Amino acid sequence: MIQRVWFALVWGTIKLGLFFYSKKITVLGTQNIPKKGAVLFAVNHPNGLVDPLYVTTTNKRHNHFLVRAASFKKPFIKKILESLYLLPIYRIRDGIQQLANNKEIFEKCHKILNSGETLMIFPEGSHDKKRAIRPLSKGFTRIVFGALEKNKNLEITIIPVGITYQHPSHYPAKVIVNYGQPITTRNIFEANPLAKSINILKAKVSNQLEKLSVHIPDDQNYETILQKLTDAQVDFTAVAEVNDMIASNRFPDKKQPKRNYLKPLYFLIILNSIIPYLLWRKISKKIDEIEFIDTFRFALNLFLFSLLYLVKAIILSIYFGNIIGFFYLSISAFMVLIYSSFAPTNAKKHTKLDEAS
Repeated sequence: MIQRVWFALVWGTIKLGLFFYSKKITVLGTQNIPKKGAVLFAVNHPNGLVDPLYVTTTNKRHNHFLVRAASFKKPFIKKILESLYLLPIYRIRDGIQQLANNKEIFEKCHKILNSGETLMIFPEGSHDKKRAIRPLSKGFTRIVFGALEKNKNLEITIIPVGITYQHPSHYPAKVIVNYGQPITTRNIFEANPLAKSINILKAKVSNQLEKLSVHIPDDQNYETILQKLTDAQVDFTAVAEVNDMIASNRFPDKKQPKRNYLKPLYFLIILNSIIPYLLWRKISKKIDEIEFIDTFRFALNLFLFSLLYLVKAIILSIYFGNIIGFFYLSISAFMVLIYSSFAPTNAKKHTKLDEAS
């Protein structure tokens, strides 16, 4: 009970944080999510740990998460992650000897599904900012079919989920979370040999993910197509429209990016948040993986910026009265909300130079 209350508190805080951090969050297909029963959300993975945050805060089911084991290295962090229903998944890059730990994790996943709860997994196996659905690993099929084998009365529904960002790692974020059609798994498992069942399930999920997110085939034409879309300043969160352009090989004419007339407001926000901003500038230089830029920046915004505003409001309240403190806190939040809601989110190809933007 205590863990559920803690999770609900963190969930609400993150949802509020994403509201301030994002220009627009479009959510489609939530009617496809079963209201009860075992569900596995199979999600593409373009943008680090913010991907599961957008998914879990846009559906009403109580989610457990599988994330890479490297996140659990520090004992204190491990306890926090486990309290939020995160489970480690080990990969070959973690060491072959570590793969044996997945047996225990899979057992926990089977219990979760057998209890009629939900599990979120990223079947591509790793994150990558490329606008392409990569080949899926069979790990998620092992979890599903292992649970079905243990419980003959269990049905597991897979919901593919496509996440597409206008520009990963850019603030303010503009994102679409697209829930796909339910895939029931019992029939597939019982009607085919295991190897064939695995291939069928992987194909069904992959085919949907390619439609639920912007998918540029990762071949020799990838960079050319991406450049044409970027030059045309397309709205990548209009997923179906952009995928039609890719399929037909017809692209709009080149457009100039929109000017950011709110830049003075941005500098005012920075001035009001100078300490955490300077800390972010320092931290951002040490981020090795581009896909983690949004993760660290969002966490910094959520905690340090909020804490700074609250402390300054308290100090103002002590010396000048509660009205002044409340006015400062309200204005600070309002400035962030205005910038996040109205600053342009131009399409552009990501480089390390964007990391502090």
